[in-house]
Amino acid sequence: MSGIDVGVVGISEGNGHPYSFASIVNGYDDAGYEASDWGVIHDYLVTKDPSEFGFDGVTVTHAWTQDPAETDTLCRASKIPNAAESLDGMAESVDAVLLARDDYGRHREFAEPFLDRGIPTFVDKPLALDPEDVAWFEPFLREGLLMSCSGMRFARALDEPRATLEEYGPVRLVDGVVLNDWSKYGVHLLDAVFGVLEAGPEAVTATGTDPATVTIETTGDPTVQLSALGDAPITFDVSIYGRDAVSRHQLRDNFRAFRRTLYRFFEMVRTGEPAIPPAETLDVLRTVVAGRRSLDSGDRVPLSDVPF
Repeated sequence: MSGIDVGVVGISEGNGHPYSFASIVNGYDDAGYEASDWGVIHDYLVTKDPSEFGFDGVTVTHAWTQDPAETDTLCRASKIPNAAESLDGMAESVDAVLLARDDYGRHREFAEPFLDRGIPTFVDKPLALDPEDVAWFEPFLREGLLMSCSGMRFARALDEPRATLEEYGPVRLVDGVVLNDWSKYGVHLLDAVFGVLEAGPEAVTATGTDPATVTIETTGDPTVQLSALGDAPITFDVSIYGRDAVSRHQLRDNFRAFRRTLYRFFEMVRTGEPAIPPAETLDVLRTVVAGRRSLDSGDRVPLSDVPF
């Protein structure tokens, strides 16, 4: 494959990823952003050097949202030349898709027109929490047609522990804190933490509900404790406690986390190889579901009890 024409699908309430992702690929238009509700995205785009935008041979050529006026605004802000009239119409015109909505209950609905045609698709986090939806998505994960994760999996702030984890000695505890709710935002911490650790999640026990806090037993030495604060200032924090080293990390560089995510997706489009081991993606989803169950019941929930 030489050039890659990409479609972007949005938008869900409170989620500006269609704008962020498309602008990281195409660049941005100042006046277009002034007409949008996403000044906060424009504020960090203007701080970046022109060399940090774009990928060789990749262009976001089409956009679709459920609101034609919103689609026009997105196209203008992110320099997208074509406003698609339908998902099926977009599917006839693109090589890959960024499904940049985070309303996970509708992800299958919006992904089907593309995955059914064999079009590689990135789906915003979390991919799905309903067992039937996860079962439908799983073959596409394994075939290298589907990628879904939080950008925090590739956060620049975690480069050091990713590269030098052995220097920590046995890792005893990892602590993470995020704003908002567990179901939608817990995945940020799970991707961030288990993108660093060599161990995987095994069982979840709720240890508090205000904030929503879970303790995760792992397949190795570390215990992982994660908290979703609900209404709070921007918080994406991870601390790693090893026998020989301790580090604390504030994950704030969304631009580079998104850019690294997109880089891996476009590599998957070119190679057909899964960008993330499918088992790791499924374990993250199982942990979100196990955490929800434990927060409701107070019981310990093994991942093996989650039916996918």
